[in-house]
Amino acid sequence: MKIFLESENILLASAKNLFCFTLVVYQTHYFITVTSTGHIDFHDHTIHYYKFGYGAKVMLAFHGFGQKGSDFRPLTDVLANEYTVYCFDLFYHGRSYWNNKDEAMTKNFWADFINYFIEQHNISTFSLCGFSLGGKFALSTLESFPEKTEKLILLAPDGIKTSMWYSLATYPVAFKGYFKSMIVKPHRFFNLLNTINKTGWLEKGISKFAATQMNTTKKRRRVYFAWVVFKELKFKLHKLGKLINDHGIEVTMYLGTYDKIITEKGMQKLLKHLNDYKLHVIKSGHNQLIENTARHITRNKA
Repeated sequence: MKIFLESENILLASAKNLFCFTLVVYQTHYFITVTSTGHIDFHDHTIHYYKFGYGAKVMLAFHGFGQKGSDFRPLTDVLANEYTVYCFDLFYHGRSYWNNKDEAMTKNFWADFINYFIEQHNISTFSLCGFSLGGKFALSTLESFPEKTEKLILLAPDGIKTSMWYSLATYPVAFKGYFKSMIVKPHRFFNLLNTINKTGWLEKGISKFAATQMNTTKKRRRVYFAWVVFKELKFKLHKLGKLINDHGIEVTMYLGTYDKIITEKGMQKLLKHLNDYKLHVIKSGHNQLIENTARHITRNKA
């Protein structure tokens, strides 16, 4: 659809939802997509979400660390004709709220929530998309609902090759207390990071990424609680691969050539168990992968 408009955004508010009509430009094509937001109160917790697109198919999408659901916008705009996409704010991000603080979220809790959500929205089947941290939520959803999952799209997903930084949350309670103290005593984290840097265990890019996620009190709180609350989202990849194969779930993965956080070598831990998959390695770093994946899809559609 080609249109010629100068206005960029029109906002309409109602008692329950916020709607946003946005003009999006990709190459010479112009699209108008509609956004609504909502939330679900579930077992004393609140999960906020964005709804993008108007396609007949449904996609559930989960963002990366330090983001919110609306950060999927570049990708959902490209998929708007095909999919209606629900993009969730993960706990400790955006407007979602986890009420139990130090208590870990179980896979059963997440499965119960997804089941409740799809019942409320009359969703029978869906595709899944996860970027970085959101990869864990996409994989956990697939693990619980393989019969309802049509397609899995992963963008540099966490949950396949465990990061050392996430592993720290599963160490003994005494170390966990020391880790928590880094929220108000950040010099402990930076001293630890400097010590690790001297050993040569971390590449410079990864060290810089870790430091930028810990440079304010708000960020340090989010890092700590995300580590603790999400620590049970672990997977036996050979079993996950069997589920994908047995249910004929289409898998597409996008990785960045400059990404030092999630690498192609690490992703083979899952991919080697799959009968079929599509892997796209595109020119991108980690943080820019959503935008660059959207451009990649747009170019290949033309």
